[in-house]
Amino acid sequence: MTTVIARPSSLLGKIRVEKLDNFHLFKFNDELQARMEELLERKKTDLLTPEEVISLEEIGELDRIFTHINAMLVAQR
Repeated sequence: MTTVIARPSSLLGKIRVEKLDNFHLFKFNDELQARMEELLERKKTDLLTPEEVISLEEIGELDRIFTHINAMLVAQR
């Protein structure tokens, strides 16, 4: 059995910086956002393949990281 390690850094090219009010925040591009939503819907119906589970873990980890960074940026103001 092969162990596959999730690597959120592989998704960094799908991140953009968006200005919102006086803040520059990290956001997923439309493609990555749509992929995350698709995987979450498939997870609700228990239809994720093992590869999709890993992909969702990668995206979820990156989402948690950027949510934390964005919160820190907003808190500095």
